[in-house]
Amino acid sequence: MPISPQDPALLANLAQLERKVLWLATWMVHNANHLREKADGLKVGGHQASSASLATIMTALYFHVLRPQDRVAVKPHASPIFHAIQYLFGRQNLERLQNFRGYKGAQSYPSRTKDIPEVDFSTGSVGMGVAQTLFSSLAQDYVKAHGWAQDWPEGRMIALLGDAEMDEGNIHEALLEGWKHGLRNTWWIIDYNRQSLDAVIREGLYARFEALFGAFGWDVVVLKYGSLLEAAFKEPGGESLRAWIDQCPNQLYSALTFQGGAAWRKRLLDDIGDQGAVTALIERRSDAELARLMTNLAGHDLPSLLDAFGRIDHDRPVVFIAYTIKGFGLPLAGHKDNHAGLLTPPQVEGFRDAMQVPPGEEWSKYAGLDAAPADIEAFLEAVPFRQSIEQRRRQAARIPVPAALPLPRQPEMSTQQAFGLIINELGRSDAALAERIVTTSPDVTVSTNLGAWVNRRGLFAKQAMADLFKKERIPSTFTWDFSPRGQHMELGIAEMNLFTMLSALGLSHSTFGERLLPIGTLYDPFICRGLDALNYACYQDARFIVVATPSGLALAPEGGAHQSIATPLIGMAQDGLATFEPAYADELAVILRFAFDYLQRDGDGEPDEHSWLRDETGGSVYLRLSTRSIEQPSRTMDEELARGIIDGAYWLRPPGPNTEIVVAYSGVMAPEAIEAVGMMAEDRRDVALLAVTSADRLNAGWSAAQRARERGLLHARSHIERLFATLPRHCGIVSVQDGHPAGLGWLGAVAGHRQRALGVEHFGQTGTIQDLFRHYGLDAQAIIAAAAALNPGRPMRYLKAVV
Repeated sequence: MPISPQDPALLANLAQLERKVLWLATWMVHNANHLREKADGLKVGGHQASSASLATIMTALYFHVLRPQDRVAVKPHASPIFHAIQYLFGRQNLERLQNFRGYKGAQSYPSRTKDIPEVDFSTGSVGMGVAQTLFSSLAQDYVKAHGWAQDWPEGRMIALLGDAEMDEGNIHEALLEGWKHGLRNTWWIIDYNRQSLDAVIREGLYARFEALFGAFGWDVVVLKYGSLLEAAFKEPGGESLRAWIDQCPNQLYSALTFQGGAAWRKRLLDDIGDQGAVTALIERRSDAELARLMTNLAGHDLPSLLDAFGRIDHDRPVVFIAYTIKGFGLPLAGHKDNHAGLLTPPQVEGFRDAMQVPPGEEWSKYAGLDAAPADIEAFLEAVPFRQSIEQRRRQAARIPVPAALPLPRQPEMSTQQAFGLIINELGRSDAALAERIVTTSPDVTVSTNLGAWVNRRGLFAKQAMADLFKKERIPSTFTWDFSPRGQHMELGIAEMNLFTMLSALGLSHSTFGERLLPIGTLYDPFICRGLDALNYACYQDARFIVVATPSGLALAPEGGAHQSIATPLIGMAQDGLATFEPAYADELAVILRFAFDYLQRDGDGEPDEHSWLRDETGGSVYLRLSTRSIEQPSRTMDEELARGIIDGAYWLRPPGPNTEIVVAYSGVMAPEAIEAVGMMAEDRRDVALLAVTSADRLNAGWSAAQRARERGLLHARSHIERLFATLPRHCGIVSVQDGHPAGLGWLGAVAGHRQRALGVEHFGQTGTIQDLFRHYGLDAQAIIAAAAALNPGRPMRYLKAVV
């Protein structure tokens, strides 16, 4: 129901809280910069003007409109406003506010992992939090359609974003995906202050926003004029004033706002001239009253905002284009340089006087308010959002994972094929694990071997849609039936959307209290297209499995653009992501079993002293797979072998006491490494072969063990250190990887061995895999040549024989 803008008690309380929120946010930034300047001699700037423009909107939302089930992505620069609101709710402590931007203080941008639990979405990566709300709404639909989370009502996914943030391409990609999936329960509120970081934005941008959102089926609500201006427009001459404002350039409006009432008066009278009624309208107001009138945009007008929000009585997506003034209420309001601007000490003192906050009471929740503290507390206690607020960060039970996953055995297969077979076998099961898996892919479902799983489990849609090819009895390998019970969410070709969807699905346990086990597939080289979204998902601690395939040179016939080189390094460097590159199907089965369990861990204990990895905290998993079919080993998967696979490496051929050469390989380089070792073994002693299943975890464990020793735990030894413990100092290591050589290039540093790292450093060639392995120096001949150079001893007879 619409909220009456004539409710005086409500408006009075909200106006009081708006003043308090604006003061606390401004003081927070001022205090943070004072401390930073004192400590480092630096001023940071920012936040004050950007956060002020959203003070009224966030006051209306948090203190009246929001319900506990609603989720909000707060514009990054509005972080001080958010923290001030949570402080008034009693959900943020004073120490963290006083340490805003400091070590373990309130974060500069809202962070769901480093701030208080009330942060729903991290928003430091511009535009990502906005898109996340859209995909979280789709995730909510998925959870509800499957009959879960019945004890928790549907919530609205709300994003507060700046108009300049709409430049981000990922937002536009997300809009298209939302249209495809019938987006619901989503509000985006654009802080249309017409200023970006560097400048005033282009004229008429709001019209483009209206057209854009309208084209994708959103309801568009334009909030331009506040109640004071609307009342003035009804006075004689009011329409002339409206016409002048409508035609006023953004830069001029901002400049006049900064200059104040006298400047407004002069410019209006100069432009409009002596027209009697409109002149009288202007002259009836003092400079202060005229400035207040001319800056009374709807984004700063509580009656207008409450009325607009209250009128939404449906679940269609809505975008509110709320006209605001950057820095509203502050001395730097409207100035084009105010993004990085800071209030000077005299300006802060003047603002303190205007807010009636006595010196020494800057952090008080009640100083400067007209209402009694008891009345404010009573109002806050009754705020809808505050009811059941403790339940907003939800919990979900763990899904049991079997001791071993089904492993179809074939003499030869690729890791991509093995993945498809394992997932398909899981799809046959009625176990809880299979029920909670949800897959998604950016239009490469079939070519990443998810087709059989989708045939078995179906595609998700809120409305059932039959496969017309099947209905028309046209033979097809795949059956694309859509239904609310489907477990695959098909996406368009946009990797940013894939990782944002995985982020939303991977937070379902926290957002909706229901555990999902998301798996996303894509071609490995195209991870780079979605890196911002992948990093954002990991920063939020979302839990998912990325299956990237084909990788390396496997797509070489399609050209260099389809060859992945840097992805092993990305996997190693990305926090929150455990990266594996198995060679064999049985390794993959062990890793997938680990991954399903790892996704669900949330402990905070000490590192495992076997691997020194913080596995108890859990995280997401990246599998770098291949389409290259290789011969599969016939072996029993015992506990020791499985542990080595998970920790990152195991000896396929152990070293002896006289080992001269170690060949370490990763993934599909197994055949070349095995061939080279077999040939070298006729001329060199105890040639060893190390299978590296996770360079990421090997390296992380080694680094962690070194840190532990530096802290006095002298017994700490990582997995790779134990593997290398018996290697003679004189032996050399040749590493080979279908990716950048740096991925394994650190192995020689573990125990001080000489190393030659082979890998791919350039792209652009086409040809067969054998052609390219030879071209890039990855074949058996190259491995032997590298070993001979490292350890010149007895000549290797096959070095010349292999061409």
